[in-house]
Amino acid sequence: MLTLGIDPGTASLGYGVVREHDDGSLECVAYDVIRTKPGKSMPQRLQQIYQELVSLVGRYQPDRAAVEELFFARNVSTALTVAQARGVVLLALQNADLPIAEYKPNAIKLSITGYGGADKTQMQEMVRILLALEQR
Repeated sequence: MLTLGIDPGTASLGYGVVREHDDGSLECVAYDVIRTKPGKSMPQRLQQIYQELVSLVGRYQPDRAAVEELFFARNVSTALTVAQARGVVLLALQNADLPIAEYKPNAIKLSITGYGGADKTQMQEMVRILLALEQR
C-alpha cells in the first residue's frame, strides 16, 4: 500500500510517499517540499501546487492520500492562504480518484511522537527514526 501524505501550505507544502509492506513495516519512497515564490500571485502559486501534485501522483501512483486538516492559527491571513492551498490539494487528489483521509495536526503528532503538542523538530526526528532515514 502506497500512501501520499501532505502537509499543506502556500509558501511550502511538505509531502512524503510511504510504502506499507505486508508485515506492517514502513519504507520511505520519497519526500520533499514544494516551494512557491512569494513574488508570484496567489493564483500562480496555487497553480504550481496543483501541477506539482498532479505530477507526483502520476509519478508514484499512490493508493491513497493523507492530508493534514487546517488548524486555526492566530494569524488569520496565514490560515486563509493555507486553506486555499489545502483546497487545491484536495482537488488534485480527488481528480486522481484517490481515497483521502484527513487528520488533525495534534492527532498526527500524538501518533508519531506520543505527544500531541510536539514541535516540528520533534516530528522530523521521530519520522527520521521510524523510517530509518539518514539526517539531511
